[in-house]
Amino acid sequence: MNRTPSPATPATPGTSGAARRIPTVVKLGGSCLDELGGPWWDDLAAHGREHPLVLVHGWSKPLRGLRPRYGEPSAFLRDRFGNQSRWTTAEVIEDIKTVSAELAEEVLGRLEGRGITAERLLGSDGLVRAGEAERWWWQGKQLVELDNLVGPITGVDAAPLKNLQPGHAYLVTPLARDAAGREVNTDADRAAAAIAGATGARDLVLVTDVAHLLIDGEPVREISAPDAAAFRDKGATGGMRKKLRAAGEALEGGAQRVVIGSAPVTDLLAARTGTVITRT
Repeated sequence: MNRTPSPATPATPGTSGAARRIPTVVKLGGSCLDELGGPWWDDLAAHGREHPLVLVHGWSKPLRGLRPRYGEPSAFLRDRFGNQSRWTTAEVIEDIKTVSAELAEEVLGRLEGRGITAERLLGSDGLVRAGEAERWWWQGKQLVELDNLVGPITGVDAAPLKNLQPGHAYLVTPLARDAAGREVNTDADRAAAAIAGATGARDLVLVTDVAHLLIDGEPVREISAPDAAAFRDKGATGGMRKKLRAAGEALEGGAQRVVIGSAPVTDLLAARTGTVITRT
């Protein structure tokens, strides 16, 4: 579980055209975006000059900044299976779009200032499909039927990612369309995992505000997907539980590995820090 994995192999000038269209998918946690300084973005841009980038962003902290009530317990629901979800109405969807647009202006500006062309894409613009939402949610001690605009991801159509090439980045807001054509909220980690699978990405990087996965208080450098799933179901809580679920889905979808951590992307990919999750 703790052995150090081999460093990633960088792209070379002889890499085939098809291989050069395979992106690195990076999920940017909404809680840590403010903490990513200039050197972090310098590193990402250096990686992006050799690899296409698909960045999927969270919005939890910016959304709370827009309306403090979004951080209150009443802003979240649990379904009958115990899964937590943001209570999403049409107003919440519009507020997500508002903070996403502001965030995108900052992120795209940081990339373009470092020589990476970039564009924003809503997952609901033909990229991410969602299934039927759970309708029964706990309120207090009662299960009640609610129309919550969330949905499990059922598929990704990579066609809107038309310009996957080194030197270019997409920033994806992880909304989706359900079968009825409604715009719905999805989990950003799992959206990143689904996009990694649909684009043939070898690596999914989950950038968060913790340096490693911790088990029994000890940092884990490398762990297999089966061991990560076992810990997820028995010991993981909160956001890490969702990240481990997303990691498993990315690996099942074809990714070779998933890296979780708070360091620059090239350090995470070279396994100098963070936690690497492999298939076996």
